[in-house]
Amino acid sequence: MLPNIRSARKRVKVTAKKNLRNRMVKSGVKTAVKKLTASIAADPGAAGAQLSATASAIDKAVAKGIIHKNTANRKKARLAVMLNHASK
Repeated sequence: MLPNIRSARKRVKVTAKKNLRNRMVKSGVKTAVKKLTASIAADPGAAGAQLSATASAIDKAVAKGIIHKNTANRKKARLAVMLNHASK
């Protein structure tokens, strides 16, 4: 059911647009993480460049307010640990 009040109709539009943007950014972060894990599995020595690209994608999501900074730091730390263990 659609809202009748003009401001509520606008909120529906704005929310839909923000939801789309947030989903696109989150999907980009997930894709970057998947690429990194695949790179670690294939060749851990060359995955360092992919780690920086993944960290950049995560930081951009934080800058846009899509994920919390502590969540981002936790993700980056776990990915770095994963790369370090694979490099040994």
